[in-house]
Amino acid sequence: MFAVIKSGGHQYRVEKGSVIDVDLLHKEVGSKLTTDQVLMVGDDKSVTVGEPLVAGAKVEFEIKNHDRKDKVLVFKYKRRKNYKVMRGHRQGFTTIEVKSISK
Repeated sequence: MFAVIKSGGHQYRVEKGSVIDVDLLHKEVGSKLTTDQVLMVGDDKSVTVGEPLVAGAKVEFEIKNHDRKDKVLVFKYKRRKNYKVMRGHRQGFTTIEVKSISK
C-alpha cells in the first residue's frame, strides 16, 4: 500500500517502512506523529484520489533524525559598482520513517 502525503508544501509518495527527508518538524526525535494530509491512497487493486484530501485516511510516522543539508552559496555581484556579497545557507530537514498507512 502507498500514499501521497503533503508536508511543508511538498508532496511525497510513501510506503510502509520508507524513510524520507521532509522540511524541518519541530518535534522530539523518537516521537510518533499522525498526519491526515493524505492526497492519495492506493494498493495493487485500487487507487483512491482525494478532493483534495482522502477522507479518513491517516499516515503514522516516527521522527528519526534532525539535520541540515549541505551549504548553498549565494553570490551577488554588480559589475563596475564595487558590490559583492557572498552568503551561505543550510536548510534544516527531518528524517521520518513511515510506520503505517490506513484508509
